[in-house]
Amino acid sequence: MDKIQQLHERKEKLMLAGKSVREDISLLTDEGSFVELSAFSFSRNEFYGDEAQGEGVVTGFATIDGYPYYIAVINPQVMQGGVSKAMCDKIFKCLDAAEKNDAPVIYLLHSKGVQIGEGVNVLEGLAKLILKAVQLKGSVTQYAVINGEVYGQLAVLVAACDFTFFIKEKGLLAANSPLVISAKSGVNLSAKEVGSAEALEKANIAAFIAENLSEVKEAIAKITDLLAVKFADSGDMNTVLAQLNAEITAENLTEVFDADSFIEVGAPYSSDVKCILGRIGGITAAAVIFNKEGGVKLNVRNVRKIKDFAEFACCNGLPFVTFVDCLGLCPCLDNNNSLVLKEVTELVNVLDCLDSKVAVVTGKAVGLGFTLFAAKSMGYDCSFAFANAQIALFDGAQGAEIEFADEKSADKSALAQRYSEENADPVNAAKNGYIDNIIEPAFVKQYLAASLQMLLK
Repeated sequence: MDKIQQLHERKEKLMLAGKSVREDISLLTDEGSFVELSAFSFSRNEFYGDEAQGEGVVTGFATIDGYPYYIAVINPQVMQGGVSKAMCDKIFKCLDAAEKNDAPVIYLLHSKGVQIGEGVNVLEGLAKLILKAVQLKGSVTQYAVINGEVYGQLAVLVAACDFTFFIKEKGLLAANSPLVISAKSGVNLSAKEVGSAEALEKANIAAFIAENLSEVKEAIAKITDLLAVKFADSGDMNTVLAQLNAEITAENLTEVFDADSFIEVGAPYSSDVKCILGRIGGITAAAVIFNKEGGVKLNVRNVRKIKDFAEFACCNGLPFVTFVDCLGLCPCLDNNNSLVLKEVTELVNVLDCLDSKVAVVTGKAVGLGFTLFAAKSMGYDCSFAFANAQIALFDGAQGAEIEFADEKSADKSALAQRYSEENADPVNAAKNGYIDNIIEPAFVKQYLAASLQMLLK
């Protein structure tokens, strides 16, 4: 038998079985860069009586904008995308190679769950795979792309990733079948109402919602470049941001980042806190911008979002910058009876591990809002405050009621104004050495760029 001809026939059969996923890989990677690994892996599912072409997953390595990645793509055309132990072993092998070669991993996922007939074998495979993914967290950057329905224990793998992309109108994620979740909850919901990025806005999983794989490719390339080149030449370190003197908004604050250098992570959830990865004066930094008029009140979800982002900054050796407009903990029963205090203590632990931190009080830093995000005793190397910022134990009205309790006949709004002027002026914190400088908002980029250069290791 002509072995070359036989090889061509086998390859043709393999390519036919994975035609659509290989098209997805070509959209996600540089042209002609993908090299497949373990291509001729085959096992037999006794339940279906069919061969699992390539174990139902295509793995290999490729480049995106010249940067190398390992890739694992589940093929929904083989065994309906069902997860098997052999599939888990193949993906594990891919992760092992990524760890050895210090390269990021991209999972392109579309699976409705485990293969019927696998039994406990697949659970062992999933345990091995999930453990490996969690062990790599902090050393190998992992990207999950939800390119269709992803149900079952693969949702745990997704949660272990640093960044998750939901393809709009296609991406669905659930720890169980949406039908089961809906029925057990006593409601009649569609799969989209259970598992879309919008439906999971409290889960803190959807880092991005992307229109297509080309958009995913662009975002991954930008993130990788920011992490790979942590100091780049920048000609705009002395930029004056005059618009900040007129209006301090989250959108205007993003102007501190170098042009086209930043990306927002986690926009679909906890939108009152913006997590930005970008360059300031050429230096890559992780920044948190509090994004609510009048100040943000902390709850379990936005604290968790900040903690996860700070942990990513810590693992990647990035400076952490806070633009503070925070009123401390939300004073409500739901928040009080939640895991928020546990999350706060875990956030403190992460903040302590960061190499460098810079704070800018842009609005209010009240109570825990100052303690966590600007206090010198929390390890902030540099702390600045805008001239019109407020730093205090309490917000205006609450503080006025305590400070001026004897003046019962006075107008409450007037007392609040008086409290802000007399007690919340950032000059008071600066006098005690807790604020390094009170600055004009327009010059904030200059202060930040100089501080980050000084802290650069």
